[in-house]
Amino acid sequence: MSRVKRGVMTKKRHKNVLKAAKGFRWGRKNLFTKAKEAVIKAGKYAHRDRRSKKRSFRRLWITRLNTALRQHDVRYSDFIAIEERKNIMLDRKVLSQMAVENPKVFEKFVESVK
Repeated sequence: MSRVKRGVMTKKRHKNVLKAAKGFRWGRKNLFTKAKEAVIKAGKYAHRDRRSKKRSFRRLWITRLNTALRQHDVRYSDFIAIEERKNIMLDRKVLSQMAVENPKVFEKFVESVK
């Protein structure tokens, strides 16, 4: 069997990991082993937080909606129940955006739903 020299692939792998660790602090940006650990952890955090971002934005929209609806003497849960019963297909993101950017339009919408 012929001999396989692996220096080229090792160098390429190291270069890619160090490139991914660019901007990290201390030895994590230029020591391969520490950089590899840091890149793996960063990937885990990125994956986890892409998922959690969706949850936290939904919480924000609900909080904004609840605050805006309380000004019109309507509870959030009642409003959502009425909206579903009437088959109005506006999601929480659009409703909270409307409440923040166009309060007069939102007020008319709430009155029409009630």
